[in-house]
Amino acid sequence: MHPWLSALIGGVLIGLAATWLLWANGRIAGVSGIVDNVVKRSSLDEWGWRAAFIVGLMLAGGIAMNAQGQHALSPYKWPMLIVAGLLVGYGTTLGGGCTSGHGVCGLGRMSKRSFVSVVLFVASAMVTVFVLRHVIRVST
Repeated sequence: MHPWLSALIGGVLIGLAATWLLWANGRIAGVSGIVDNVVKRSSLDEWGWRAAFIVGLMLAGGIAMNAQGQHALSPYKWPMLIVAGLLVGYGTTLGGGCTSGHGVCGLGRMSKRSFVSVVLFVASAMVTVFVLRHVIRVST
């Protein structure tokens, strides 16, 4: 399968899942907000659908990994993954949501706040890549 085709299919599935969650439950599929409310132990009804969403994400990822013959989650060691996860969690709290929430759901709802967030996410990623490749000269 061509990489662009698998990316297109994945994007369509993400969009459909976000739309379905909004139409069926009136909820936005921002992953950081969903995880945050599971950790904060919201009401049982709220906790249930949020936990099911997270489990579904992990199951789908596991199925995709097995389908591709990939058996390791990451080439990095657990301490690095934990630090990275904590930094991502801090960043999503600071930014009022994650890239999936702002990019997929926020832009789809024409949110000005999400538009500004996505522009800042993309700009900071571009600056990071430029600095790593052309200033520090880290090869990928």
